[in-house]
Amino acid sequence: MSWQQLPYLDLIALCWFVGVWVGYTLFAKRRAREVSCLSYELRRKRTAWMEQMLIRDNKMADVALISTLERNVSFFASSSMLILAGLLTALASSDKIAAVLMQVMPWLDHVDGLLQFKILCLVLIYVFTFFQFTWSLRQYGFGGVLIGAAPDGRELPPADRSLYANKAAKVIDQAAHSFNYGLRAIYFSLATLAWFINVWLFMAATIVVLFVMKHREFHSKALKALQDV
Repeated sequence: MSWQQLPYLDLIALCWFVGVWVGYTLFAKRRAREVSCLSYELRRKRTAWMEQMLIRDNKMADVALISTLERNVSFFASSSMLILAGLLTALASSDKIAAVLMQVMPWLDHVDGLLQFKILCLVLIYVFTFFQFTWSLRQYGFGGVLIGAAPDGRELPPADRSLYANKAAKVIDQAAHSFNYGLRAIYFSLATLAWFINVWLFMAATIVVLFVMKHREFHSKALKALQDV
C-alpha cells in the first residue's frame, strides 16, 4: 500500500502517535532537569553507588549487580527478536490474518492493505526497540569495565574520587536511559495494537499509554520511596 492509498484518518492517527511518542520523550528529558522524577533520583543513587564502590575492598557485589542489570536487558533484547520474527511471519501471512479479522470483526474496512502497513509499523518499532536494548547492554558492559578498573578511592584526593564516581555513574545512567527508551517503545507498541480494531481507539490508547508512563515517571509510589531514602 502506498501513502496515496492510505486513508487520511489513519495517516493522521499515525502522525498523532509519532508526535505523542517523540513529544513525551522530549518532555520527560527536559522535565527531569527541573523536578524530581525517577531518572533524577536514580542518577543520584548511581552516583552514591559509585562513590561507595570506590572505597570498598571487595567489588564483587558491584560486579554482580551490573551482571543482573545486563541479564534483565538481555531478556528484553531477546524478546524483541522473537517478537520481530513473529511479526515478519505475520506480514507474510497477512491475507490469512485479514480473513480471520473480517470474520471476527466484519465491520472493519480496508483490512487487507492496511493490515500489512500496520504490521510493518510494528516491525519498525521493534527494530528500534532491539537497537536500544543492545546499546543499553553494551553500555552496562562499559560500566562493568569502569568498576573493574576502579582505583582504590581511599588513596585518591576527594575531587578525583568524586570525578571518577560521577563519570562511572554517567555511563551506567546512559545505559539505563537506553533501556528506558526500549521499554517506552514497547509501551507504545501496545497502543498500536488498538489500531487493528479502530483508528479512534488507536489514538485514545496512545493517550492512555502517555498518562500511564507520566504517572510512573513523575508521580509513582516508587518515586516517593526513592525520594525518602
